[in-house]
Amino acid sequence: MRELILDTFNNRYTCKGYDNTKKVSDEDFRVIMEAARLSPSSMGLEPWKFVLLNNKDIKEKIKPYSWGAEVSLDGASHFVLILARKQKDMKYDSDYVEYMMNDIQHFTDELRTARKNKLKSFQEDDLKLLENDRAFFDWSCKQTYIPLANMLTAAALLGVDSTPMEGFDKEKVEKVLIEEGVLDPEHFGLATMIAFGYKNREHRPKTRRSLEEVMEVVE
Repeated sequence: MRELILDTFNNRYTCKGYDNTKKVSDEDFRVIMEAARLSPSSMGLEPWKFVLLNNKDIKEKIKPYSWGAEVSLDGASHFVLILARKQKDMKYDSDYVEYMMNDIQHFTDELRTARKNKLKSFQEDDLKLLENDRAFFDWSCKQTYIPLANMLTAAALLGVDSTPMEGFDKEKVEKVLIEEGVLDPEHFGLATMIAFGYKNREHRPKTRRSLEEVMEVVE
């Protein structure tokens, strides 16, 4: 098992070119998305939404503003937008938080009240989010990188290549997505993108600093 884990990470690369004749199977893609769905989040609030973008016209419209996605938009088998929830949904007293704690997590009234009080204190005192909409969105965005990482790993285990992307003009891409009815700006913002498929070229050897350089032990 240890060898499998290390081999998977040693052989996972950010794909720089996709073979557009090869498609990820429905079964493999579902496993990748299940890895995202099952990911952990702060207090289990799942502040994300995943949009599988198949529409070619929309892809062409966002391409001029998505330099990091040009290759993926042209050749990847599957192209996913990862959206993050905004303050309207993530504030401790929001309808969304109430829905998650009641309908999804099935908390008792007593436990729900205690958890919401804890979330209120966390947001007000620890994170100091309540006066800053952007800070709320950034908090959600940070959490989307957990399912992003899990998707990358699941894909690698399945032999599927992938590309995580931040290289886009958020304002301009979001404008297109709003106009096309893909993004509800009241509730969501675009956090990142990820593509899946099969490479059309070999990758250069992986380069990383040693474990001794990146890890410090404090006794």
